[in-house]
Amino acid sequence: MTQEHFKHGLSEAQMDRMIDQALSAADFLKALAHEGRLLILCHLASGEKSVSDLEELLHYRQAAVSQQLARLRLEGLVSYRRDGKAIYYSLVDDRSRRVIELVYDLFCLDGDETPDVANVAE
Repeated sequence: MTQEHFKHGLSEAQMDRMIDQALSAADFLKALAHEGRLLILCHLASGEKSVSDLEELLHYRQAAVSQQLARLRLEGLVSYRRDGKAIYYSLVDDRSRRVIELVYDLFCLDGDETPDVANVAE
């Protein structure tokens, strides 16, 4: 353990955990760092959507939507269910919704508006 670790009061185990968490956070942010994926998550923040719903909302081709959804699935940010031929996607947990709310608040609000993610995607 270096003196820097002692200086900040962190044990080696705490430093290892911090590094692991930083890697997780970086992977999470990389998944969000694409406008298509970010828009998909924004729409899913208001509730479950089918692939065709997302195509229509985003004005993207099915192949492009499917490619971005595959990356979001790989990162563990979305889950899906099949209903006949339709596939529906939803957010896996609250992390994405919270980040979308923050991004909306920072980049989309005019002054003193209150963010309402439920209405962002509509």
